[in-house]
Amino acid sequence: MGVQETVREQALEAKYAEIDLALLSDQIKNKILFAMADALIIEQGRILNANALDMKLGREKGMRGSFLDRLLLTDVRLEAIADGLRKVAQLPNPVGQIVDGRTLPNGLTITKVKVPLGLIGIIYEARPNVTADAIGLCIKSGNAVILKGGSEAINSNKVISDVLAVAGEHAGMPKGAIQFINTADRTAVDALITLNGLVDVVIPRGSAGLIQMVVKNSTVPVIETGAGVCHTYVDFSANVDMAVAIAFNAKVSRPSTCNAMETLLVHKDIAEKFMPLMLAKYKQAGVIIIGDDGSRKYDDKIDAATESAWGTEYGDLHVNVKIVNSMEEAIEHIRKYGTGHSEAIVTENYANARRFQAAIDAAAVYVNASTRFTDGFEFGFGAEIGISTQKLHARGPMGLPELTTFKYLINGNGQIR
Repeated sequence: MGVQETVREQALEAKYAEIDLALLSDQIKNKILFAMADALIIEQGRILNANALDMKLGREKGMRGSFLDRLLLTDVRLEAIADGLRKVAQLPNPVGQIVDGRTLPNGLTITKVKVPLGLIGIIYEARPNVTADAIGLCIKSGNAVILKGGSEAINSNKVISDVLAVAGEHAGMPKGAIQFINTADRTAVDALITLNGLVDVVIPRGSAGLIQMVVKNSTVPVIETGAGVCHTYVDFSANVDMAVAIAFNAKVSRPSTCNAMETLLVHKDIAEKFMPLMLAKYKQAGVIIIGDDGSRKYDDKIDAATESAWGTEYGDLHVNVKIVNSMEEAIEHIRKYGTGHSEAIVTENYANARRFQAAIDAAAVYVNASTRFTDGFEFGFGAEIGISTQKLHARGPMGLPELTTFKYLINGNGQIR
């Protein structure tokens, strides 16, 4: 059986399981999720061995350090993934929630309720934690899921998905509700994104290239997760120590993530106090700084920024720095180069804070906090399926409510039109 036929068979099996999955009680779904969390810890050795193989292959291929960090699993990270599943289990079940209800003059009652999307296809790269996060969120929201991970993490993803599927089925999950496409063949993605009538929605998560390929070629509806060219603007009124701490965290705490800052914008009136402290702290952490002429006045060793630098998502310890004359200039820069993900202002000026949040068109806009908080776990969603930068259906970290749609339930007593 070829790749396309195999993917179609997996989708068919998941579609059949979807019907029974959608009818499970919240109690059973929670039991499934707790069993999955326990299984991750029980099978820790097997999972970490598979991950060690992926890491070895990644190093042999010359994978960048930031991508290796995304790929790496440890006992601590695995415990965090398991804890995420437990937190998802404890969240309110969105399925069946009443959105609206009314009675018409003719006596018909109309109730709008949340229901699962159906069968969700997830296409992602490098990060094996996505496998568990996606499975947990889909099961809790009553959706079947078919996963296509990147070749970089294929061994880790296969073991994790197998462990969770077995544990889930033992706890009452319909067989086949979790499917993992176990091939590095790129034609599998083409097959998945054209399964109209089987797959209800596709969610790509990864590089800008992957996301745009799926958006342009899919015949199945797509929820687009976007690249993270995130900015921090240090206003003239900012508390300097706070600004240094926020800009450092936004870049350095985990630079491989999409919520990491790529460009730091600094108001000219605070630059004299802020820049020496910030540059010293970045250099100590090994950050490579790319800057405009204004920022290079503070260190002639800063690499000169090209036009393409401002729109680059580095995913590692590189940062752009630009000195701006006003907040309006910072806003214009973000409007030009931002990707609608996460943007931040550091300021003690209330009016500027409100103006920035109103003027910036992004899924998450922060005042006096790091962009690194744009995350389903940090937002209290337990986990996330991805961070949507589009405006239809979902925006920002996608938790359980974003994995549902709705239908109308109409009851009458003989009404005809």
